[in-house]
Amino acid sequence: MLYLPNAFAYIVSLQGLLYAVIKKIKMKFTRTASDQYSSARCGLIVTDHGEIETPIFMPVGTVGSVKGVYHRDLKEDIGAEIILGNTYHLYLRPGLEVLKAAGGLHRFESWDRPILTDSGGFQVFSLSPIRKLTPEGCVFRSHIDGSKHMFTPENNMDTQRIIGADIVMALDECCPGDADYKYAEKSLKLTQSWLERCVRHFDETEPLYGYSQTLFPIIQGCVYRDLRLRAVEHAVSFDREGYAIGGLAVGEPVEKMYEMLEVVCPALPQDRPRYLMGVGTPENILEGIARGVDMFDCVMPTRNGRNGMLFTWDGIINMRNRKWADDFSPIDPEGTSFVDRTYTKAYLRHLFVAGEIFAGQIASEHNLAFYLELVRQARQHIKAGDFMKWKDDTLKRITKRL
Repeated sequence: MLYLPNAFAYIVSLQGLLYAVIKKIKMKFTRTASDQYSSARCGLIVTDHGEIETPIFMPVGTVGSVKGVYHRDLKEDIGAEIILGNTYHLYLRPGLEVLKAAGGLHRFESWDRPILTDSGGFQVFSLSPIRKLTPEGCVFRSHIDGSKHMFTPENNMDTQRIIGADIVMALDECCPGDADYKYAEKSLKLTQSWLERCVRHFDETEPLYGYSQTLFPIIQGCVYRDLRLRAVEHAVSFDREGYAIGGLAVGEPVEKMYEMLEVVCPALPQDRPRYLMGVGTPENILEGIARGVDMFDCVMPTRNGRNGMLFTWDGIINMRNRKWADDFSPIDPEGTSFVDRTYTKAYLRHLFVAGEIFAGQIASEHNLAFYLELVRQARQHIKAGDFMKWKDDTLKRITKRL
């Protein structure tokens, strides 16, 4: 018993030393290739949970799972290097006490590769019919039981510390894509004031589980060039390890989205990754890569898959269509996944018509594998120097309706 105080002091000193090391080890990004005819580039993100080759698509695991897909298949068949979780949903259910007791989201969901969390701002503004924005934060009601909650920049950072993602997002207001200039400017000022508080509180707190975390500011500004550039200048002043681009694909014309990417990406640091939030279709992804985006996420592969829409190398398929009833060819002859090598269009259509859960599982796995293969091939062609020709040829194929 006489040695316990010394042992305790030794443990405390080790914890302090460990955190000192963590503070110095930040997420790293290295550019590995660039396309001479566009802004497309390849890179490598290094986190404490593994490496991520970019451009990358990140499957969405909103509440701690990518719907209908085993982690085994995400790793071995689909090749996911990073997945997402959502702060709003995880905060409400299972809740922070459970997540902290589990040792964070990685341990809770048994995933040992990188995780990124959205701050939940978009969900607060899109799911809650009753909400109030103030300089202090946002008050909202749960979509589950109507209970009242509040996110502030400070408690949102604390929440994402408890969730334990490798990459976390600053709290922001997601401005509607059709907002007028006056509203967009007011919204941006609120997002910027919240960002200042997020950065301050994040830097004053510590990771909880023995590995480092990285905070990305979110660039807002709707479809207004000067607001976007103002947002970039403000965000870059904090010198973070990466930057997210938000408030796109939220109702604005797709041409405006591409225009804003052409404004924002060149203004962001060349040696930091750029994450386009919530986008999107395979076409959006390839056009985003061409404009300098490195990271993408979207629920479309799994959500559309569960509803019978498949993205293939020959075009887009509605699996409920009668024409596939006696088509015994593979789901996608050029597909790389286990389900593409195993099941036929006729079988998958039968499962959808019969209402079998397995249909959505197969379709989700196929679509995710297609998205991951799409960005893998994009990386290959950026390195080979023929990305733009490959992109244009590929878009002609994959955007057709079959």
